[in-house]
Amino acid sequence: NKWRIVFPDNGRQWKDWKQAPMFYSGNSIQTRKYTRFTFLPQNLFEQFHRLGNLYFFFLAVLNLFPQVEVFHREITMLPLIVVLLASMIKDAVEDYRKYQFDKTINFSKTRIYDK
Repeated sequence: NKWRIVFPDNGRQWKDWKQAPMFYSGNSIQTRKYTRFTFLPQNLFEQFHRLGNLYFFFLAVLNLFPQVEVFHREITMLPLIVVLLASMIKDAVEDYRKYQFDKTINFSKTRIYDK
């Protein structure tokens, strides 16, 4: 049984404590970046900010035109797909671990000390 200790120093008196839920939305900690719905678009957006991923994407698009095709289309897209999938899996595992840690922190017992 681990306890989380909170030391509030916001100048409120105990009589104003009942009004606190009106001013604050919640007291939970959230450090994860993604949700189920935003994982794919947000992760792809972050992945294509890297210069190497943009380079391989540019080569894949360039190979779609038969006039400048150097390699087969599948061979050019393979490095990009492998790198993107590996990064997505790593980010998903990392974000899930953050979610689990946030959940344990948010549901831990808390002691509150006031002046």
